[in-house]
Amino acid sequence: MIFARRKPLLALALGSAVVMALSGCTSYQPAPKSFQQATIQPYRLDSGDRLRVTVFDQPNLSNTYTVDQAGYISFPLVGQVPARGETLASLEGALATKLRQGYLRDPDVTIEVDRYRPVFVMGEVGRPGQYSYVPGMTVQNAVAVAGGFTARGNQRDVDVTRKINGRVLTGRTTISSTVLAGDTIYVRERLF
Repeated sequence: MIFARRKPLLALALGSAVVMALSGCTSYQPAPKSFQQATIQPYRLDSGDRLRVTVFDQPNLSNTYTVDQAGYISFPLVGQVPARGETLASLEGALATKLRQGYLRDPDVTIEVDRYRPVFVMGEVGRPGQYSYVPGMTVQNAVAVAGGFTARGNQRDVDVTRKINGRVLTGRTTISSTVLAGDTIYVRERLF
């Protein structure tokens, strides 16, 4: 009789242990709100971005400059200018301020992104690797550029790793989600 009472408890404990073990095997975490908010914020510069800087009436200063690994651009006359985390407008202002300090009276600086830093597509895709970012790109576009899903690829959702406010975050998003320059997309293997 005591064994009969313990059997349902044992089955319940065993079932709970299996569920906990399986949930521990996955690192599922839905994308935080900051993922979607980052896609509607002004573009933030980082290493690998190539910028087209134009200084009105100064052809010797107008050129393309790349944000280096330390997050700076090396600009004539003024030297290293911090660019990592800046918007285009804030970098324009910083460059104009530095040029105003003894070099030009009233510099008119405009900056455009000439080439964005790449996105990385990994996991169950035809050709995992590094690919050029295009504004408005979705996860599905990035996967298509990387050769599409393999036969085992999970086509419902993917894990995206993104740098937001200096922190690296990973979250699970749908394939229709917007991608940002520098994102790493990981297509998991589907279970069935």
